[in-house]
Amino acid sequence: MLVLLGFGMVAVFMALILTKRLSPVVALVLVPVTFAVVAGAGLDLGDAVKEQISGFATTAALLFFAIIFFGLMIDVGLFDPLIKGILRLCGDDPVRVVIGTALLAGVVSLDGDGSTTFIITVSAMLPIYLRLGLSPVTLTVAANLANGVFNILPWGGPTIRAATALDVSPTELFNPMVPSMVAGFLMVLVLSVLMGLGERRRLAKKGISLTEVHEQELAGVGAFVTGGTGGGRRPVVRPTGGTGDADLPEEPPAIAGLDPDRASLRPKLLWFNALLTVALLVLLGMDVVPLFFVFMVFAAIALVVNFPSPAEQSERIKEHASSIVAVVSMVFAAAVLVAVLSATGMDTAMAGWIVDVVPDSWGPYFATITAVLSMPLTFFLTNDAFYFGVLPILSEAAANYGITPVEMARASIIGQPVHMTSPLVPAMLLLVSLAKVDLADHHKRVIWRAAVCSLAMLAVALLLGVVPFHA
Repeated sequence: MLVLLGFGMVAVFMALILTKRLSPVVALVLVPVTFAVVAGAGLDLGDAVKEQISGFATTAALLFFAIIFFGLMIDVGLFDPLIKGILRLCGDDPVRVVIGTALLAGVVSLDGDGSTTFIITVSAMLPIYLRLGLSPVTLTVAANLANGVFNILPWGGPTIRAATALDVSPTELFNPMVPSMVAGFLMVLVLSVLMGLGERRRLAKKGISLTEVHEQELAGVGAFVTGGTGGGRRPVVRPTGGTGDADLPEEPPAIAGLDPDRASLRPKLLWFNALLTVALLVLLGMDVVPLFFVFMVFAAIALVVNFPSPAEQSERIKEHASSIVAVVSMVFAAAVLVAVLSATGMDTAMAGWIVDVVPDSWGPYFATITAVLSMPLTFFLTNDAFYFGVLPILSEAAANYGITPVEMARASIIGQPVHMTSPLVPAMLLLVSLAKVDLADHHKRVIWRAAVCSLAMLAVALLLGVVPFHA
């Protein structure tokens, strides 16, 4: 009975999330409570939820202050020089342009927000692609792959979900996965080089020089936008649907979301903010202080130094409030699902059933199997459905073979490059929309490359032993 109720709860939860009948937060609360009542749970369910929430509090604090810190660093312009440098280095070479796209997307992905990453990357790079006659699909693929690899950052969402669902330390989960993340991004750069070479060959095959590209590909493309510190007008390539000649920008185009005249810029504090960020990353790597406390202290320092006025500090926090509320509320709501699974014994019953149906010879390979399954499962399921509905069950089953929850959590984030290509991810839909790319064209080129990146991450994780190939 508990097995049926458990799988029924997971199925209903995933169905409501996938069909968007309920928001993840509402589904995480109402669905488990309903099934707990059916299972005969009493008033002690509240105590079980209370216990889970107390354990999730540090995770919520980590997310809260990580979003504030990296949001502030973008607000004050810390990454602006790096972004502009990447654009200048790209020049007119297709290979460098595609590599620059991946690097830019990777840098902006540090804030953990895919939508911000894609808005900035497309706004900065699309004019260059149009100017050179490069396929915008190449742009969306490179940006999608880079963001997918960096989506395993602790403040990006999936890692926190895995840590929350299995009650493991985000630091213990993520730090050993850094080499895998690096390997995944190196694979992104390799694929970017290959895509750039393909674009170079395509243009050469057409026998079109850069001058002809200018004349043929950009006829009727152009618009003026306000940009630069002087507030003057300069030409930027942009689709208009009209006719006539287009003027090419002599400098990198203005970047949406990174207005060079925005009031939050703090150019005189550039080096302070850079050193503050480096110090934070060093402390995170050393793992001598709890992750959430590091972000709390550094976010407070960043706020008081960059925005001394209490009113300004409140305004900056409000600026990022929507992202904070969406993620933190989800963490606390997840406590209900985890508490119901545990308090009613559903997780144990379901895990036992899985162990019974899985051949004994497969059991020791549960971590590797989970890593491989995380690719298709997170493509067809949301992260909420997979990490809160499926992963706890797999982890319970794997525990019977001596595979620890943290090892299963690491295995579960391997598929994130593939997940970020899913049509269930709003940020990915925003990406193809901004670049005016057909979703089918994007998927034809991005899904298999994302799988290659995930497999590269898995290979390094297996090689280093952070994900056990065999228990």
